Amino acid sequence: MSGGSFCMERLSFCFLLSAWSWGWVPGGGAAAKPKGQGYPHMNSIRIDGDITLGGLFPVHGRGAEGKACGELKKEKGIHRLEAMLFALDRINNDPDLLPNITLGARILDTCSRDTHALEQSLTFVQALIEKDSTEVRCVNGGPPIITKPERVVGVIGASGSSVSIMVANILRLFKIPQISYASTAPDLSDNSRYDFFSRVVPSDTYQAQAMVDIVKALKWNYVSTLASEGSYGESGVEAFIQKSREDGGVCGDASEQAVLPWASIPTSMGHEAAALSLRCQRAPAPVASLCRRVLEAAKRANQTGHFIWMGSDSWGSKISPVLHLEEVAEGSVTILPKRVSVRGFDRYFSSRTLDNNRRNIWFAEFWEENFHCKLSRHALKKGSSIKKCTNRERIGQDSSYEQEGKVQFVIDAVYAMGHALHNMHKNLCPGKVGLCSRMDPVDGVELLKYIRNVNFSGIAGTPVTFNENGDAPGRYDIYQYQIRNSTPEYKVIGQWTDHLHLKVESMLWPGGGSQLPSSICSLPCKPGERKKLVKGIPCCWHCERCDGYQYQLDEFHCKRCHFNERPNENHTSCTPIPIIKLEWSSPWAVVPVFIAIVGIIATLFVVITFVRYNDTPIVKASGRELSYVLLTGIFLCYATTFLMIAEPDLSTCSLRRIFLGLGMSISYAALLTKTNRIYRIFEQGKKSVSAPRFISPASQLVITFSLISLQLMGVCIWFIVDPSHSVIDYEDQRTTNPHFARGILKCDISDLSLICLLGYSMLLMVTCTVYAIKTRGVPETFNEAKPIGFTMYTTCIVWLAFIPIFFGTSQSAEKMYIQTTTLTISVSLSASVSLGMLYMPKVYIILFHPEQNVPKRKRSLKAVVTAATMSNKFSQKGGFRPNGEAKSELCENLETQ
Repeated sequence: MSGGSFCMERLSFCFLLSAWSWGWVPGGGAAAKPKGQGYPHMNSIRIDGDITLGGLFPVHGRGAEGKACGELKKEKGIHRLEAMLFALDRINNDPDLLPNITLGARILDTCSRDTHALEQSLTFVQALIEKDSTEVRCVNGGPPIITKPERVVGVIGASGSSVSIMVANILRLFKIPQISYASTAPDLSDNSRYDFFSRVVPSDTYQAQAMVDIVKALKWNYVSTLASEGSYGESGVEAFIQKSREDGGVCGDASEQAVLPWASIPTSMGHEAAALSLRCQRAPAPVASLCRRVLEAAKRANQTGHFIWMGSDSWGSKISPVLHLEEVAEGSVTILPKRVSVRGFDRYFSSRTLDNNRRNIWFAEFWEENFHCKLSRHALKKGSSIKKCTNRERIGQDSSYEQEGKVQFVIDAVYAMGHALHNMHKNLCPGKVGLCSRMDPVDGVELLKYIRNVNFSGIAGTPVTFNENGDAPGRYDIYQYQIRNSTPEYKVIGQWTDHLHLKVESMLWPGGGSQLPSSICSLPCKPGERKKLVKGIPCCWHCERCDGYQYQLDEFHCKRCHFNERPNENHTSCTPIPIIKLEWSSPWAVVPVFIAIVGIIATLFVVITFVRYNDTPIVKASGRELSYVLLTGIFLCYATTFLMIAEPDLSTCSLRRIFLGLGMSISYAALLTKTNRIYRIFEQGKKSVSAPRFISPASQLVITFSLISLQLMGVCIWFIVDPSHSVIDYEDQRTTNPHFARGILKCDISDLSLICLLGYSMLLMVTCTVYAIKTRGVPETFNEAKPIGFTMYTTCIVWLAFIPIFFGTSQSAEKMYIQTTTLTISVSLSASVSLGMLYMPKVYIILFHPEQNVPKRKRSLKAVVTAATMSNKFSQKGGFRPNGEAKSELCENLETQ
């Protein structure tokens, strides 16, 4: 088996860590409209309260060059933002949580860009860095009227790990606690650098451990990794490799790691996937994580079924990465933090309208995007299919809706902050209604302690706690993408909470099989395959099949078979290429043989008839001597068919050289002699009454045999220069697939030799045709001039059709059959034309109208000359028949003197 195909059996398992859920938020690709286009420039949501929380959400994607923000992100932006507002409403309406204390908010758009988020985050620390207003006096000496900025006590967010890292660096300077709902990068677990950072989602350190446990449970021990460029993917891969080394049982090689720049994925991922597939072929790789682009690249590289993918939580159970790529993703194992859909949020979000959700400044933009309409008539372009919004649209009814996966964690993050403030208030302000002086302002260091000590049941019913580094415990659902009865679905096959629970028996693999695929470095190569060692890894190799006409020489080399051999089915040795020839039973032979047999019978019948009625006027008038010569040539033309189909050997090939052109040479030499005689007689009659020379039967035979001898002389010279022999041609049917290769047993007559062999006969035919044209005005009863003319015209048509068919099939796999059949049928048709037009009418008269087979009044040569002269005069005066013939009464058949 080739290296490309064995990858699946060994488990081309691709463990791809492209965009771990901590990190990358796509949005830098396509140009999009600026944030809030068509609305007043507003960049934050402000909700008044006794205590203000900050919020960071990727409401818009990364903008094109020169623009901070791009297109609106409906799910990751608006859904998550509304989840915070939903949680604030629940807390503010909960009499048991922060009673008599209202939580407010200042929510900002990060635009999926860390630098932009850093600029926006300065809003949170504004109250801490502004000057004391007591130092400022108006001109009249009175105090200034200043709107005091709200003091943000804690921040919910951000989404991407890079954004959270950037924001955490500034918030820690001002001791503002931060709780993220989506950032999972292991770097954020460093409590010495990000001491005010916490998160309700588990670190990818847990995810890496869960993946290692899955790989070990499935008895896979060799992995390759594919990661996105940057700290996100690369640190995730490093975490996986580190855990695999610590636990043992999983090995890999540094050369099997690939890092992809995200900016280049749309254009170069196809090449990367092809390269990855090669690595997989030489070492079956549990391969890496991935997004839709990697799946598309694998499909473009024709690697469907070559990989078993393991995806991080950035893939999870999403439909979008596998939509229309179901076959590529079949059997993939993915991991996702344990979560549930919050039904209360579904009801809340579905009830949002432009009237009841004015606090969300981006909701109008979401409304237009979600319902494909415009709120302002001025924004409608003429001829556009976009309609005006009616405000009667409803989410989930007039548009699709599916809750975004991190909504649960956003709500838990807000509640974690709320419970921390509640516990802090109970301890610092016991029995106090509202805030007391010890919480005005709220001390960030003190609040952080309460955050790290919360322990409550989250919106999904799972406990929300933090360890000393601010990380939530790792709880994951393990999914497999399966296709059952042509229906693809994600199926939960296990859980991971500190240790793995995996239902291996519930797993299905590409093709619907339940047998667990293996993942080892390299399996032994099959017969007919050679090992190609991986550089630097002597235990790993590709198995490359000895393809084409190669066979396996030894463990590491292939060698080409001899020219007359082909590899056996396993490519382990060479066997002789089968020899073929044109068989008598072949349809290509049956048709020409049938024509030849019928022609021979007809020819013999004509000869017998002529011999029996040899002394009758019709036989005498046709020129008995040349007629028998012509009939001999016709007979040989038919007989040549049997030589062309017979098995080639020395005698057969020699006879082919002699008789293939001889039959036609005899036929056309006789016809040429006849037409030349008629032409000379009538041309001479125009000039004098004396007879032309060499018109006697003996002279005619001498001329005919002289012409035939030139053909025989050429053949003799050919025998001397190149003796005849048979050959086996292995090139004509040397197909790409050696299984269909054949050697053709044939005579050594090349196309050029064939042209030379038939060339003389063709020359005689053309010359005869010229004379036939010149004698077309001869009276129709005079020595067969008209039948000979029609014979030659038809023969020319037959051979003109022969040329393109014969030489136009030189590249065909059926060349031998087509050319042999075409040649034999053309020769037989030429003979049949001569036989049918020149002799069948005479035989018909002899047998069925003997009353016409009587001698007519002999006409002297002088009468013939007179007829020729009068014919010439009539032609000049125009008193001739339409076909240029003189009246038939002018002369009768001339019995040769």
